[in-house]
Amino acid sequence: MNPIRVLCLIAAAVPLLYSAPKIVGGPFAVNVTSRGATVMWIVETEELSVRPVGEAAKISPSLHAEKTDLANLQPNTRYEYEVAGLKGSFKTAPNGAEPFTFIAYGDVRTRHDVHRRVIAKILETGVPDLILQSGDLVENGHDSSQWPTFFDIERELLRQTAFFPSLGNHERASKDFYEFFQNETGFYSFNWGNAHFAVINSDINSISTSKSLRDEFWERQKRWLEDDLAGAQKADYRFVMAHHPPYTAVERRQGDNPHVTALVPMFEKYKVTAGIFGHDHNYQHYLKNGVHYIVTGGGGAPLYDVNKPDPAITQKVVSIENFVTVSVNGKVAKVKAISIDGKILDEFEFQSPVK
Repeated sequence: MNPIRVLCLIAAAVPLLYSAPKIVGGPFAVNVTSRGATVMWIVETEELSVRPVGEAAKISPSLHAEKTDLANLQPNTRYEYEVAGLKGSFKTAPNGAEPFTFIAYGDVRTRHDVHRRVIAKILETGVPDLILQSGDLVENGHDSSQWPTFFDIERELLRQTAFFPSLGNHERASKDFYEFFQNETGFYSFNWGNAHFAVINSDINSISTSKSLRDEFWERQKRWLEDDLAGAQKADYRFVMAHHPPYTAVERRQGDNPHVTALVPMFEKYKVTAGIFGHDHNYQHYLKNGVHYIVTGGGGAPLYDVNKPDPAITQKVVSIENFVTVSVNGKVAKVKAISIDGKILDEFEFQSPVK
């Protein structure tokens, strides 16, 4: 059993604003590695606006991210922290092939009662070492009033694990997303034990109104992804996460994001173990040329019918709220898709190397 390391208390910074800040999100850990992490917390403040002389002062709420970067940590060790009386913990990534568990889910933007039930069921299964969230955390990422609801529902889960999200189309490339989760582009990668994870930004329509700028962004990201996967060939597992899936059984959404579909040959070339996606509000599992494609978009948003699966690659499709657990142990990883009522929807294994 690894020891719990207690970090020093983190004082919530108080910026020079109209009133003292209120913590409405977190604390939670992002960018967790074997040697470091960033603890985030989101504060709501009232900012006094600049106005012409003689007009009434306008006070409006605003969200800001506060953070503390942690370094020189020990691998595979649980650390505790405290921010303004709010306690949390996370476990650093292992360097070797120690067992670990992660959970994937997404599309929690609406039906908050359902979202709460999904999180409660996740907690019942046991706290994972890390979370992959496939996007659409809120209905409109530019509406600051929606973020506190997300953080309230996810509070007990986020305070116990490491959080790795991808950008969904409903985040709309908002500055809040990039600030809250400490990522400038929406694409990034990390290692966890014997697994490599690459997260890509598939919501290019929100990047710019200029087609040339969108194309330039996608080409830059695609070059980065190829270099990243090429450099991860020693990992036992390679996972890719994006919001938009390359395959779907939702007929009206087929062909929704040709950019991601065009990445399939790259996934096959570099022997990606599995792609994890959201966007479609259901559970779908495909297997093509050794690569698994998992859609787990059943976190709370209204469900979509699965009415046109491709029989050549379909393993399982079902329209129900869900999440996916992956337990990695050496060369075998056991996967379960679990419904909101705790039923196992799908169960299979990843094996290394990819066959």
